[in-house]
Amino acid sequence: MTIRTIAAFLILGIIWGSNFIFMKWAADWITPLQVVLLRVIFGFLPIALYAVFTQSLSFSHAKHVGHFFVMSILATSLYYFGFAKGSALLLSSVAGVLSGAIPIISFLTAMIFLREEKATGTQWLGILIGLAGVVLIASPSSDAVDQNTLLGTGYMLLGVVSVGASFVYAKRFLGPLNIPGSAAVTYQLALSTIGLLLITDLTGIEDIAKDTRALTGMIIGLGLLGTGVAFLLYYYLIKQVGALKASSATYIPPVVALFIGVFWVNESLELMDYFAAILVFIGMVLVNKRKNIKAVLK
Repeated sequence: MTIRTIAAFLILGIIWGSNFIFMKWAADWITPLQVVLLRVIFGFLPIALYAVFTQSLSFSHAKHVGHFFVMSILATSLYYFGFAKGSALLLSSVAGVLSGAIPIISFLTAMIFLREEKATGTQWLGILIGLAGVVLIASPSSDAVDQNTLLGTGYMLLGVVSVGASFVYAKRFLGPLNIPGSAAVTYQLALSTIGLLLITDLTGIEDIAKDTRALTGMIIGLGLLGTGVAFLLYYYLIKQVGALKASSATYIPPVVALFIGVFWVNESLELMDYFAAILVFIGMVLVNKRKNIKAVLK
């Protein structure tokens, strides 16, 4: 890989990993659904401009609007809402660690619905170890179960399952269409924006402007960078190194989120949380160990 490609990997991982603290800050002022709406709007702008500049949009794509609508729910609205709600209830570092379950759930979903391959013993071990880490974070065996932790974990898993299902749907229905990635994401974000505007209560959404840190994190961190630039970098990596290697960028965000939470905003984690994070990371590595995982993200 070239220096430019390696830089793209690192930048994408840092952007994705920092999203959780930005969602946490925004959730102090506005609702999770409002966070998602603003994130999608500000993320849509750079993607749409890039798609227009590269002339990747076409009226002929309109006949596939049904597929773009499904992706707008799975890969944007529901995915972002689960993460926004989960980040509001959990420590940002813990939410970031839970995002490490994305490749694990993605592979499991692809194995169930695509049925193109069987999991190896190593991959099954990775699935079990990764899910064990998730269970430890939720801590259901504790005598005094933290309701916010359980709910937050549940919402994070909702987001993980949603985006995992979107990979399978995209491979099965969008992959054969050979539509440019920037065009597909533009349509996806546009439909998501429309849908969110219809269901989001806008009352108090202006409150985020009361906090410069939250507002900046919302517009630049979550919108322009976390959605717009992140999508562009991801498709750049797919073009340069292929979908399999590009998907390895998902290894970085949990580490970045953990670092930011502990060392930047001074979140206090217990020893069990660190152990759970290690289990999730090991699960990610084992699930992606074999090259035939490309069926998930190709």
